[in-house]
Amino acid sequence: MDSFRVLLVDDEKDFLETLVKRLRKRNLAVDAVTSGEEALEALKEAPADVVVLDVRMPGMSGLETLREIKKQYPVIEIIMLTGHANMEVAIEGMELGAFDYLLKPMDIDELLYKLQDAYKKKSLHERRAEQVVEKVSTRK
Repeated sequence: MDSFRVLLVDDEKDFLETLVKRLRKRNLAVDAVTSGEEALEALKEAPADVVVLDVRMPGMSGLETLREIKKQYPVIEIIMLTGHANMEVAIEGMELGAFDYLLKPMDIDELLYKLQDAYKKKSLHERRAEQVVEKVSTRK
């Protein structure tokens, strides 16, 4: 599989540091920030393919951050994370365009599987968009 960039967004610093280490050990390019606002800034600096986003954060919530990322970067796939089993939030996140939803603490292999799946979906969307552009440009 191609290498891809992951942005982790979570206000729990210990959890974030552990997750970064575990994903980097598996040769993923990972950046991490502790707020929704920082996530939007980080995406301006270095676009990610997949964002893993905590639902509950002080300041800009995970759902607000999801909404803004999808508005600015519609092809980025987002996996929502929460330590609180709340199906209403999960459903709302999926309606806003989240790729999937995981409960903390999650199994690292399950997260990896979802990251790879999300990246495949993003790549497929990009290839389809390129094909549409090609068809349009060859018609001119």
